[in-house]
Amino acid sequence: MRAFLGLGSNLGDRAYYLEEAISALTRPTLKIVTVSRIYETEPWGVMDQPLYWNQVIEVDTTLEPLDLLHACQAIEHQLGRERKVHWGPRTIDIDLLLYDNRASESEELKLPHPYLEDRAFVLAPLREIAPKLVLPSGKSITEVFGEGNVHPLMR
Repeated sequence: MRAFLGLGSNLGDRAYYLEEAISALTRPTLKIVTVSRIYETEPWGVMDQPLYWNQVIEVDTTLEPLDLLHACQAIEHQLGRERKVHWGPRTIDIDLLLYDNRASESEELKLPHPYLEDRAFVLAPLREIAPKLVLPSGKSITEVFGEGNVHPLMR
């Protein structure tokens, strides 16, 4: 199945955490298809924190959505993610944005990601790697920009 994951980091060596997360995601049940550039973005929610580096990756996986979510959470934990403040600073965040055309409204997993179309820091890298994507709302990725300032890094 095709899925898109959003990665973000704003503590410590942001490049290291993004690279390590992508490396840890690579496994027999999950193949990295495409990786966006890194974008520097303003925080979302809690504004008094360092700037984020964000990426989106496209994956092909045999994992079911909840299993993929749990794999992402395990990697976050391995890389020192602490869940102290909602929308607070973190070493790494891995969000399941889209999973094929599936929807979920369970307590543990909401698909598509409930803030997908609101966040420029997800939409810009998603638009880069999937310019023909039609979002679950029926809108083209080229029509939706979200909120926030997003700047691609020259890396």
